[in-house]
Amino acid sequence: MKSFEQLFAELSAKAAAHDPESGTVKELEKGVHFIGKKLVEEAAESWMAAEHEGKKRTAEELSQLLYHAQTMMLASGLSLEDVYREL
Repeated sequence: MKSFEQLFAELSAKAAAHDPESGTVKELEKGVHFIGKKLVEEAAESWMAAEHEGKKRTAEELSQLLYHAQTMMLASGLSLEDVYREL
């Protein structure tokens, strides 16, 4: 299990390493339009899981939504602090 902060540190390290095999690096290379579509997709899947599939599937879909949200943060040059200031 990892925290939101640990996930961001992990994704930041992957982005900095520029490993061409990394799914995170590949997603970042595709840019904010691609990542935005993933965010919308995962938001819809989270909603549908909450409506019809129970807690475990909802948690799985929300974890994917958080991953793509953090990838968007990296693609946009945002830090955790940038986002936390707006909470």
